[in-house]
Amino acid sequence: MRLDEPARPPRRRTNTNALVMAERPRATGAVIRPPGRPKGECLPPGGKARSAKGALPPPTSSRRQGFLRDIMLGPQLLRRAMNLWPPFVGAGIKVTRISADYREVEVRLTLGLLNRNYVGTQFGGSLFAMTDPFFMLMMLHNLGPDYVVWDKAGKIDYLKPGRGSVHARFHLTEADVVRARRATARGGRHEPRFTADILDREGNVVARVEKTLYIRRKAAAVAPGTAARRQPARAATR
Repeated sequence: MRLDEPARPPRRRTNTNALVMAERPRATGAVIRPPGRPKGECLPPGGKARSAKGALPPPTSSRRQGFLRDIMLGPQLLRRAMNLWPPFVGAGIKVTRISADYREVEVRLTLGLLNRNYVGTQFGGSLFAMTDPFFMLMMLHNLGPDYVVWDKAGKIDYLKPGRGSVHARFHLTEADVVRARRATARGGRHEPRFTADILDREGNVVARVEKTLYIRRKAAAVAPGTAARRQPARAATR
């Protein structure tokens, strides 16, 4: 630089990190206004729009869940579909028969190399799984789509080691269905219990299963003015 040339002002360095931090929200509860949106309309963290009252939009309706229970498959089609269900295929469980009126179901469990337990007999989890959904399915198909049916509780007693293939038979009577309809006609719930034996090839009882169902008529199917009144909660015993 020449002596007669005026001195240039020093360059100012820009801290890019400080600019980036300045553009970020200061706290997790900060409100972000996207470009082009009026000043009063902002988005909460995560970018979900709120309504005028500040509430998030309602979640997906539960009516879209559980649609399979409203599809009443024929017995043969249901049997084939259950035999392709991965949990049954992996455990060696096979549904051999479903009656046309959904009152009887027969299931077989084959003992193989991949589903036996440590001591070489039937795995207890597979024995219970082969009895799991059938009382519920039979009751659901007999009552129809106006009812809600769930498996509420289950109990199994192992009485003898299963050293080979075993089978079980499930039976639902007309009286069971009528009793369920009467108990839930006014909107109340019904919790019947059913038992089934798991037998080996010689007819010996390997295990005995007890299942408790939860049955209730849907609110839309209950006639107006006939809904059962809720009983007051019982006082806690001392």
